[in-house]
Amino acid sequence: MDKKKLEVSLLLEALYSLSGFDFRQYNQQSILRRIEHRMRINNIPTISRLTESIIYDEKLLNILLNDFSINVTEMFRDPSFFRALRENIVPQLKKLEKIRVWHAGCATGEEVYSMAILLQEEGLLDRTVMYATDMNESVLKKAQQGAFPLQKMQAYTKNYILAGGTEGFSQYYKTDNSFASFHPYLRENIMFAQHNLVTDHSFQEFDVIICRNVLIYFSPDLQHDVHRLFYDSLAPNGFLGLGDKETLQFTPLAHKYRTINSAERIYQKKL
Repeated sequence: MDKKKLEVSLLLEALYSLSGFDFRQYNQQSILRRIEHRMRINNIPTISRLTESIIYDEKLLNILLNDFSINVTEMFRDPSFFRALRENIVPQLKKLEKIRVWHAGCATGEEVYSMAILLQEEGLLDRTVMYATDMNESVLKKAQQGAFPLQKMQAYTKNYILAGGTEGFSQYYKTDNSFASFHPYLRENIMFAQHNLVTDHSFQEFDVIICRNVLIYFSPDLQHDVHRLFYDSLAPNGFLGLGDKETLQFTPLAHKYRTINSAERIYQKKL
């Protein structure tokens, strides 16, 4: 092991011991970029010095944990994915009396509210319970507020239309000078909770699990562990939606799913 890899390994061990968050099987290049970014901002010369600093500086520890969290998202991100949900999955969900959805790694919640809007338009929101989870407590607080920068609404409106939206997007929120705040009824059936995909277990049986562009930051072994968690958490005939750079193809569980939409990475658990 070269010295830099050793330094990273010791840093991640320290993070795990101090916080309980386990990044030891994350993609190392991705982790290293975040480490070096923090070192530049805080003018810390070596990874070892950063490790020493987080041991004695709880504020810096929390900042680094936030750096490692993946928070890239937007309303109706990849509109064709949401259109596929509407066309391929909603007809099956309409057969259920109660619908349970898990957004794993929900970040600041834009895709959760997108799903709530989609389900509202399909007449399913009232019988759906959505669980929105993330390891990062600070982004979960933002998600619970349901308020997003006003300047993003033009792009989000375009995404909504491309995703097959059937109403005027602006009817779902009110605005002030800075933010668009989504109406409270959209989050009445959303439960926001802290959950770590690396260390935490299954907590419910779900009809739909959506986890998009999170697994690309994990090592292959860790990806397999998370896929086992998802498989164990899905109801029979439940649906799994992944990101456009992710696949079930190389996992040991691939044969336990049928492909619903290969382009949009939507799969269904076999009976």
